[in-house]
Amino acid sequence: MKKIIVSVTNDLSTDQRVDKVCATLQKEGYEIILIGRKLKNSTPLNRSYSTKRIKLIFNKGFLFYTEFNFRLFIVLLFSKKDILLSNDLDTLLPNYLVSNLQKKNIVYDSHELFPEIPELVHKPFVKKCWSTLETWILPKLKNTYTVCNSIADFYDKKYNSKFKTILNLPTKKELEFGSFPFKTEGKKIIIYQGAVNIGRGLELMIDTMEFLDNCILVIIGNGDLYEDLTQKVKNNNKIHFLGKISPKELHKLTPLANLGLSIEEDLGLNYRFALPNKIFDYVQAEIPILVSDLPEMKQVVQNYKVGEIVKKRNSKELALQIEKILKKDFSTELKSAKKELIWENQEEKLLTIFNNLM
Repeated sequence: MKKIIVSVTNDLSTDQRVDKVCATLQKEGYEIILIGRKLKNSTPLNRSYSTKRIKLIFNKGFLFYTEFNFRLFIVLLFSKKDILLSNDLDTLLPNYLVSNLQKKNIVYDSHELFPEIPELVHKPFVKKCWSTLETWILPKLKNTYTVCNSIADFYDKKYNSKFKTILNLPTKKELEFGSFPFKTEGKKIIIYQGAVNIGRGLELMIDTMEFLDNCILVIIGNGDLYEDLTQKVKNNNKIHFLGKISPKELHKLTPLANLGLSIEEDLGLNYRFALPNKIFDYVQAEIPILVSDLPEMKQVVQNYKVGEIVKKRNSKELALQIEKILKKDFSTELKSAKKELIWENQEEKLLTIFNNLM
């Protein structure tokens, strides 16, 4: 049985893409060990494959990346393995070095255009460091895949690579219904799930709620803007922040909504090419979606007719558009789309990469 070591920099608990990849590979007969980091608030894991969390002294900035990459390098170097699976640029260096030193196959999954993330816009030196690392290693990799066609095309043109596309789709699930910890009777529920960070359109949506009657905005997730935004809406009973919850809990809350949001701003290539997994979670929950006028998101709406594209990014106009969407019926299109947009339809492509390593 071939052993694959999979590495990420997060704490493993909410990374659904990596969990799905590991489960698919294990089902195919590979032995899996998933490595991430341990945080103070990390929740216990119950996975069918092995996991390892690295406890660090530093948990942010340059020192975090330096410490994690060094410790990951040591773990990879002295662990038995046949294949290394690196997730994103921030785990690539130790995986690449060990693969070269020990002549092991390496596979790379790029979840985003890492040097183009908005957090690096005002950090040109840091961005340059990540870009240099990417330019050095990526052209040398033969087994690569990513989350959407736009990113695959970008890398193929830039590095003459051959990225495959493995969409970050949810697994097939039956609808389950939970309940929100607040009253929702007679209200339309608008939901956002994901990182509460810059560029997610949350400030715009919060302002838009002023012009929407009988609606509640539910924001599920955590991130850099969480404290600021929760303070901003402290006494606003139309807006509720639920923080970070488990995927299992989220699965029961999403179907309660009437509209799902993915209204990211165009803050560079990383957001422009984004195809957030929450879009597909909304579809699986059979709720219509409102997305930004960005290529990958827009294509889902146009292809499957499961929602609308934001027409104007100002609060009054957006409120009017949302009011109209909430009166429409997308149920037939959603039921059709959810049959196709599932992880099970991506598994064969993923296994082809690992079963035919170059």
